[in-house]
Formats: sequence, C-alpha cells, structure tokens
Amino acid sequence: MSSSGADDRRRPPFSGALWASGFRSFFLFGTLYGLVAMGAWFAAHSGAWTLPAAGPGPGLWHGHEMVFGFATAIICGLLLTALPSWAGVRELIGRELALLAALWMAGRAAVWLWAILPMVLVAAVDSSLLFVLAAMLAPGLLRQSDRKFLVVLPVVVALVASNLAYYAALAAGPAVDASRALDAAVGTIVVLYSLVGGFMTPVFTENALRERGLDLRVGRSRAVELAAHASAVGFAIIVAVEVPPPLAIGVALTACVAHALRLAGWRGWRVSGTPLVLGMHVGYLWLVVAFGLYAGAELGPGIAPRAWLHAVTIGAVGMMMLALMPRVALRHTGRALALHPALAAAYVAMSVAALLRLAVAIAGWGSWAIAAAAGLWAAAFAAYLAIHGPMLVRPSLPRSTARGPPRPPGTAG
Repeated sequence: MSSSGADDRRRPPFSGALWASGFRSFFLFGTLYGLVAMGAWFAAHSGAWTLPAAGPGPGLWHGHEMVFGFATAIICGLLLTALPSWAGVRELIGRELALLAALWMAGRAAVWLWAILPMVLVAAVDSSLLFVLAAMLAPGLLRQSDRKFLVVLPVVVALVASNLAYYAALAAGPAVDASRALDAAVGTIVVLYSLVGGFMTPVFTENALRERGLDLRVGRSRAVELAAHASAVGFAIIVAVEVPPPLAIGVALTACVAHALRLAGWRGWRVSGTPLVLGMHVGYLWLVVAFGLYAGAELGPGIAPRAWLHAVTIGAVGMMMLALMPRVALRHTGRALALHPALAAAYVAMSVAALLRLAVAIAGWGSWAIAAAAGLWAAAFAAYLAIHGPMLVRPSLPRSTARGPPRPPGTAG
C-alpha cells in the first residue's frame, strides 16, 4: 500500500486545483494584490508611509498597479477561462498557467524593486506577461473558423504598448505623458469591455430569463453594435493622444449615445431579480456615464477632466468584475449560480465608492470621501475573496451537485 506522501511525490508539478484553470490563480492572486496595492497607495496618499517602489510618485504608481497589477490579473483569468468555452481554444493549465502567473508576480516584484533595478529591466519584466499571453493565445485563435475572437489579440498588444509607453514617458521625464499612457491602457480596457461585456451581458440576460420560464429575447441592432464598438475604439484613441476638443466631444458623445442604446436594448430591468446579471447591466451603465463625463469635461469647467476615469475603473470595471468573477467561480467549480448576500451588498458598496470618487473630482469633496471610497472598494473585493477564495483553491464539485436548470447548448457560463 502506498502512503499519501508517495502519492504526493508522484503527482506532477502544478497539477493541483489552483492550476486547473486560469480563473483560479489569477482571481486569487489578483484580488489579494488589489487589496494590498489599494492599502499601500492609501497609506502613502494619507502620509502614513512612503512607498518604497513609488519612483514615479504615489499617484502614478497607484494608477499603474491598479491597471497592470490588479485589473490585468483579473482580465487574464477571465480570458483564460472564457476563450476555451466561447472560442474553443485549448485551455492553458498546469505548467503554462504557472508560467503566466510567475510572469505576473515577477512584474509586481520588479515594480516594487523599482529603486534598485534599471528601468528598462522593470519595463521588460512587467510587460512580459501580456506579451507571452498573446503569443500563447494566438495559435489557437488563428485556427478557429469564428474570427471574431481574434480581436482579443490586438487588445492585449495595445495593453503591452500602453505599458511600454508608460515606462518610456517616465524615462523621458514628463509625468503627464506617463499619465496619458495609463489613460490609454484604461481606454484599451474600455474596448475590451465593449467587446466582452457587450457579448456576455445579453447572452446571460437571455439565459436568466429562460431559466425563469420566459422565452424573451434582448434587443440587438447591428448598426448599434457597430457604432458601439467603433466609438469605443475612438474613445481609446482620444484618451491616448491629444486631439482637437470638438473631435473629442463628438467621439465621447457618440460613444455615450451608442452604448446607451445598446444597454437599453438589453432590457436589464427584466433581470432585476437576478443580481449576478443585473450587476453586469449596472456596470455597463457606469460605462455610459463615463463617456458622458468625458464629453462634459470637454464642454466646460463644471466637470473635472479626469472624472471619467473613476467612472470606468471603479464603476464599470469594478461592477463587471464583481458580476463575472462570482459567476465564473461558481459555474466552473460545479456550484449553482446563487449570489451570496454579502456580494449583493458589495455591488452597492462598489457603486457608492464610484459616486464618492466622482464627488471628489466634481464637487471637491475632501479626503474623507477618498478614504470612504477606498474602504468600500476594498470591502467589496474582500467579500469576494472571503466567499469565493476557498473555491479557487479546492477541487471542483461534481457537476451533478450543482442545482438549477442546465444552460442551453452553446451558452457557456
């Protein structure tokens, strides 16, 4: 009879539950790091300590790490899990997944060791994850007959370019260029949001309606879809490079109207009793608000120029993450799609956090509002970690244990 120790020695490396799917490791590490990075930034912002890694300054460090540290990890987890289900590409698990996670960790370590490492090395290490991810995904995506999923590749490449532009700007000196590079990265995430969020939200809405016995379809217009995607790309361009104000206003207003029409067509009020899906609609509404804020800031002095940024990062991205991450963790570990009450409260906390940050940018509310917003953001993701963290490191349940009606064919969860 072999002992458990012998069994462990025969088990291949990186064969545990954490390396069985991309969402497990990247959701866990990304959420943990997001909480650490938010706490570190707020402590530096309030003067409690000095960031040892904040060569570019606490503000730029915060923006960079929330985009390329926290958000990038969650995006990787979503893509690595969704693309095998939706596009049929080979899932990256085991050693390949561990390599990607190691590259992400190396990037975070390089940023924290900024003071003792050459900037070119920090930039190379920090950009390696997305570069390798694109290289790993490309062969599978190129082999698929459905070409629409190929759009993931230029988005990932654009994120790499934004990160390299950030480091190049820091090396050249002007902080404003580094800030614009981070805006470009957020604009790129907006494009991905339009593509992925705009694809999944109506599908999951129809699924939720069907599970309630309602054979209803959401409204889709090819013209609106094209306008939404084109205006999202246009928005990414106008936040990345300086353009004449009339052009910037036109693009932002077009994006606001196109995405508002798109959202209205999905009829989110029909799923008000399904928080996991309703949260996706609320997140998308924040994206519409962000476009409107950008246009408003260009039209006059009443709105702070960067108010749109927190509407995207906290309101839109934060809400969509809190809607998709529990869904993915539950569905892909064999559990029923039942939202924990604490996460329903987290949805409220995230929207209030976004409103507080907008109040700081627009109405000049004080540091207490920044502290409250940071605390609510952290509480929302801490709730996710407390509820779903154990699922990420444990083996999946047998599919037969998950309650509820099955999904219709072709609608991966």
